Amino acid sequence: MSRIGKKPVELPSGVTASVSGQTVEVKGPKGTQTFVATDDVTITVDENSVSVEPRGNSKRARQQWGMSRTVVANMVHGVQNTFKKELEIQGVGYRAAVQGSVLKLNLGYSHDVNFDIPEGITVTCAKPTEIVVEGHDIQQVGQVAANIRDWRRPEPYKGKGIRYKGEYIFAKEGKKK
Repeated sequence: MSRIGKKPVELPSGVTASVSGQTVEVKGPKGTQTFVATDDVTITVDENSVSVEPRGNSKRARQQWGMSRTVVANMVHGVQNTFKKELEIQGVGYRAAVQGSVLKLNLGYSHDVNFDIPEGITVTCAKPTEIVVEGHDIQQVGQVAANIRDWRRPEPYKGKGIRYKGEYIFAKEGKKK
């Protein structure tokens, strides 16, 4: 039994949800998001809540039950607030700057990396070594942050690279003479 799936998603004031077939549409002050659920779950909208129930007792139906409820809850949160991922850059000469809709990264390569910021995502750099990725779609925010991090992942010897704020990098010991 899914503990997450049992709990209905409460709709705060100003947020509405509608279901047509397997498509859930959530509207709020910050925009609209849609999600197409699999045929393994049934989604119903009450006055101020959205409920997800599994169809049958198969393993896949139980998996989709909790996942679908979580996606709907993230959509409800996203149309009212924003999701945020913070990245830190560590390394001598490594820095970032936003110019228009392009994030310019200086990461020790022979050239600067120009990362195009996708629609619906806001990237800011308060300091040259801090990047903040914000948006209303949690999946897109996480994917953009992961794509930025992939340009220079933290290495385990000196710790240089792009890491999530608060991420711990296990440091390895170098060669000994």
